Amino acid sequence: MQQYDVVVMGGGISGAMAAIAASKSGAKTLIIESHGFLGGTLTANGVGPMMTFHAGEKQVIQGFTGELIERLKRLGKSPGHIFDTVGFTYSVTPFDAEAMKHELELMVTEAGGEILYHTMLAGVYAENGRITGIRVCNKSGLSDIHASVFIDATGDGDLSALAGVEYTKGRESDGATQPMTLKMKMYNVDIPKVKEYIHSHPEDFPLYNGDTSIVEKSPRLSVGGFDSLFRKAKERGEISIPRENILFFETNNPGEVILNTTRIIGFDATDAHSLSQAEMEGRKQCRELELFVRKYIPGFENAVVESTGPSIGVRGSRQIKGIYTLTAEDILEQRLFEDTIAHSGYPIDIHSPDGEGTKHQKLEWGGVYSIPYSCMITSSVNNLIVIGRCISATFEAQAAMRTTPTTGAIGHGGGVAAALAALEGKNVQDIDIKKVQTILKEQGAYLEA
Repeated sequence: MQQYDVVVMGGGISGAMAAIAASKSGAKTLIIESHGFLGGTLTANGVGPMMTFHAGEKQVIQGFTGELIERLKRLGKSPGHIFDTVGFTYSVTPFDAEAMKHELELMVTEAGGEILYHTMLAGVYAENGRITGIRVCNKSGLSDIHASVFIDATGDGDLSALAGVEYTKGRESDGATQPMTLKMKMYNVDIPKVKEYIHSHPEDFPLYNGDTSIVEKSPRLSVGGFDSLFRKAKERGEISIPRENILFFETNNPGEVILNTTRIIGFDATDAHSLSQAEMEGRKQCRELELFVRKYIPGFENAVVESTGPSIGVRGSRQIKGIYTLTAEDILEQRLFEDTIAHSGYPIDIHSPDGEGTKHQKLEWGGVYSIPYSCMITSSVNNLIVIGRCISATFEAQAAMRTTPTTGAIGHGGGVAAALAALEGKNVQDIDIKKVQTILKEQGAYLEA
């Protein structure tokens, strides 16, 4: 029988930070991941850059998530936090995905954590309000793993759902979720030529309000626009993607960009058949997008597709019903909770579940909101902590806290809390939150509370 203090199910950025934090806090920790590497959306779904670590000039996401970027900077694998030339948020953080995979592994193992790859959750054993163990499936077959505390870092709330935790899915009115996106990475893009087009066609980039000088303010280009080119291609039937513009971001590697433009609507990330269909629709849209950018966007004439995905990116699916549910009002009014374990400055950012359009609600410049621990625990399971984008939040609030720096900070908090509960033999609802906050600060996390 395999026995641990803390088991983290899911090796995305939130799960990785939780495993590091739990291990650093003295807990015997195992992190389980279905891929052969850590990083989740950032490495398995091709998402990039990370956005945003900041609220105005203040870096409000620090701790182990911030340490990851500092390590990548020292290797020349990230320029660090740079100005967002899309004009949407405060900063973006490009990175080299292959280097991130290795650094996350090093951070977990250096902290004393164990990693189990190519392993999926197959079942949960639960009784009397506790998870007694999980069943996993991998190359070795089916096996059981036991722990004092379990962390659900699956993104889709898989562990919680199998443990009987209540949850919602998508928009409260109809259950519709934000669209999925299959990212496409291309290299050999002539960035100076792209910038020339932007400067000579400011009307095609409405976010800039006529001032395209913004694209010169950062060492890597992030841009949303090319509106007329995209609209005309749709009118000609060359593009079927139900969105309004092209959005791409240059990575740490000059001339390599990630296109965040496909929009895959009406699929369910928690249903295997639906998810499979979504992957195929994503590749269809990526092929259209490849042909479009090479034919119509100056600077992309000789660009080469490096990868799609590798798997589809999911913005939202299940949200657990926690002791507290984070709301849009909490975010916009910048409420500070007594049990705060993380902060963020990223705005409400809803990609329409119905088709074209993206809805934003921004805080005042530099505004900071808080994530309370009570969004990460339930009243029904006493040894479960939920982290990442599937914590207890309304549709609108989830659209703000779902991005990777924020979920990294949430994971850090969840890892410390899990270690404390395991080592002190307490239910996750009964730990001393002030002690969690003290440890977080000692580990370099930013906390106002």
